[in-house]
Amino acid sequence: MNGKITKNQRLSDLLRHTMFVIFTGPDPEAMRKEWFTHWFDSPYYHLLYQHHNDDEARLLIDNLFKRLSPVPYATILDLACGRGRHALYMSRAGYDVTGLDISTSSIAYARQFEHEHLTFYQHDMRHLFRTNYFDYVFNFFTSFGYFKTEKEHLQTLRNIQLALKPGGYFVLDFLNSAKVIARLVPEASVDQGAVHFQIKRFVRDGYIIKQIDVRDGDQTLAFEEQVRAFQLTDFQHMFDQVGLELESVFGSHQLEAFEPNQSDRLILFVRKPSSST
Repeated sequence: MNGKITKNQRLSDLLRHTMFVIFTGPDPEAMRKEWFTHWFDSPYYHLLYQHHNDDEARLLIDNLFKRLSPVPYATILDLACGRGRHALYMSRAGYDVTGLDISTSSIAYARQFEHEHLTFYQHDMRHLFRTNYFDYVFNFFTSFGYFKTEKEHLQTLRNIQLALKPGGYFVLDFLNSAKVIARLVPEASVDQGAVHFQIKRFVRDGYIIKQIDVRDGDQTLAFEEQVRAFQLTDFQHMFDQVGLELESVFGSHQLEAFEPNQSDRLILFVRKPSSST
């Protein structure tokens, strides 16, 4: 024996200390009534947000890794991974990455990039995936706050807490709702080639709403986004309830200081206590 630990040995040791959870998928009838299930599966979603590109993903991840210094082959969960641009970049940097997303079409697209250190699954974050498995859980691009009830948001955070190994980190990249609401643009038009988007924005019942009408030739479609206008104190309260500890707060993808009325983002570094199970 030369004292070196192979990847198979690491995997064997991990399996002995990890509980895998068998879960059932979300109720199909309920999912059909939720805005994100059909909007995220629509090609128009990706067309509207195509300006969020690989360079943007690399910038944020590089800054996060400089701050967090993950060890080689650290286990990472990209929660709400979309088509996998963040997950792919992290796997190429030398980490074992799992991507989860509720969108069937996004996961089907992302699976073309799978390799030994990168896997994708269609999954609803309200359901538990694995326990005590991940060193890091990342949630990028305001992919939280979509649900109707506080119970669902808390359950999602509990699942994240359970998914992390003791001492692991959850990083949440969320909009700065105070600035968004203060500077809300009520209407806008966007043209992407022959496709026209007419967008209306407003706040209702604690949610930032975006109504999106799409005109593509003779076809007209209507979509909606709803994001709970969580602020820092809301997250602190929820973290306390699920056993997570807020460590750092940043206001941009460059990890600049958070300014409540000026910052574009609310980026939270949250840790699962080392004594947790």
